[in-house]
Amino acid sequence: MQRTYLVSLQLPGDSDWDVEDSLRELKDLAEDAGLEVVDWFVQKRPFPDAATFIGSGKAEELAAVVEPEDLVIFDNELSPAQQGNLSDIIGAAVIDRTQLILDIFAQRAWTREGKIQVELAQLNYLLPRLVGSGAALSRLGGGIGTRGPGETKLETDRRRVRKRITDLKAELETVRHVRATQRARREKLAVPLVALVGYTNAGKSTLLRALTGSETFVADQLFATLDPTVRRWELPDGRWVFLSDTVGFIRRLPHTLVAAFRATLEEILYADLLLHVIDISHPQAREQQEAVEKVLAEIGAAQPVINVYNKIDICPDGQEFTGLGVAVSGVTGENLDRLAHEVTAFFSKYLSVQTFRFAFSDLGSASKLRELGRVLEERYTAEGLEITAEVDPATAGLLRDYRI
Repeated sequence: MQRTYLVSLQLPGDSDWDVEDSLRELKDLAEDAGLEVVDWFVQKRPFPDAATFIGSGKAEELAAVVEPEDLVIFDNELSPAQQGNLSDIIGAAVIDRTQLILDIFAQRAWTREGKIQVELAQLNYLLPRLVGSGAALSRLGGGIGTRGPGETKLETDRRRVRKRITDLKAELETVRHVRATQRARREKLAVPLVALVGYTNAGKSTLLRALTGSETFVADQLFATLDPTVRRWELPDGRWVFLSDTVGFIRRLPHTLVAAFRATLEEILYADLLLHVIDISHPQAREQQEAVEKVLAEIGAAQPVINVYNKIDICPDGQEFTGLGVAVSGVTGENLDRLAHEVTAFFSKYLSVQTFRFAFSDLGSASKLRELGRVLEERYTAEGLEITAEVDPATAGLLRDYRI
């Protein structure tokens, strides 16, 4: 395993605890990528140094410790010039938190869609670093920070890289159209969509498998799920919904990833209800919850949310959590019935069962009910067509003149 050193810049207003907590998370990320973290360093400055971010003195101090074959990862985002200068001074490969996360995504991308999204994010990140940083890039070789696009793609000129980015965006537009078609088919069934959201490794995929009985990939690793997985979930009252598993979030999620994974994140925006899965056993559960809420706000997700406090089977004694929600274990199944009842209660309040009558001369309006509601029964009478359906308030208001 490659020996790795972590570096963080602590600015005025950054608490020691916040910096250390962020470095611990970076250590987890690095080890998940297959690296051996040897040590970490914190440099306190009133502001970042324009040339070396941490100051040339600290960079030279690192140079005395780091070997040429080692890797240095900064917990902050570096400019291309800073990355190149640091690599020259330290004499080893230097990457930042964003590049590490991109590499982990590249390792986890299995489907064509996932690979397209990761490659697009990596090329957008690497584009400004392809000129004037040959020495710094060459130190990276073919390991961490270079996975995803092939070596020949990274060595090509900016014009060809821009062309590749344009092609990838076009492919992603095709993916978006396919997803839109899939959503349209689901909407025609008038079946609600529930989306599992949460911090990476919070246990979303485990919950999806436990709730739906489906075989989905589950692993104790960061970003194990990159592509949305949709399964059918039958609720206690007999109705069923679509349950979607989505990519996990993380603090300071790179903007290049948010942009590249727009097609994936759009699945969240079309959900009727969000289940925010929180790893209550984690020491920074509250901070992780706030990080997810921040990303949801950034992408414009404003749906109702039920907090799901997961992993209570390994929750430390005395661990407390506040807020509305359900405490469950996706592994043991504890309280999953309570969660199902909470979701059922939500849709029972939100949706209502009503009966509508359409005259034979106005059967076209019945098709609107079939499109917008969930039809439970249809029967013909002497007066026309009567349909009993589960509808939301907007649909009920639109068809109020037909209501019996």
